[in-house]
Amino acid sequence: MSLHSPSTPANSTLAPPRWTVRAAHLTTLLVLPSGLWRIALVLGYPAGYTATGFGPFETFGAKAWMLTLSVLCELAAFLTTGLVRPWGEVVPRWIPLLGGRRVRPPAAVVPAALGAAALTVIWADVPWWWTYPHEGMTPTGNLVVGLLYQPLVLWGPLTAAVTLSYYRRHRPARHRATAA
Repeated sequence: MSLHSPSTPANSTLAPPRWTVRAAHLTTLLVLPSGLWRIALVLGYPAGYTATGFGPFETFGAKAWMLTLSVLCELAAFLTTGLVRPWGEVVPRWIPLLGGRRVRPPAAVVPAALGAAALTVIWADVPWWWTYPHEGMTPTGNLVVGLLYQPLVLWGPLTAAVTLSYYRRHRPARHRATAA
């Protein structure tokens, strides 16, 4: 039985479990609804706001921030896939100075774990969205926006699970043997 899938480098420790690959890809989808909602605001669609409530979103600075936030969130979520793909084990050759070098596990695990913890804290109170006042939103907008943000609650825990799997696959062989 081979320990390596076709998408896993030959010098990798173990292939990622299927659930881990799915969880990593799911993180990019969790971020998408809220990002698309912000992009609708950038494009001038009030997306659940009253005319008065939408006013602050019509400035260049607000639009630039919302677009930047949407792109950065999606890119951050996409980085989770690096924990289950070959480029999370060996830096792609096209990256100057680092290309072709093996990624040391702590260089992936530490930022991913810190990111997972931060995301969990940041989005922890989203389930209570509807208990907070949202002046300037229509009742339907308040409902829809709350629903669009709910998936973000899973972003941190899924990233943590994928990170733990990466860590377990890349720890020294002597530690894997004692754990089994």
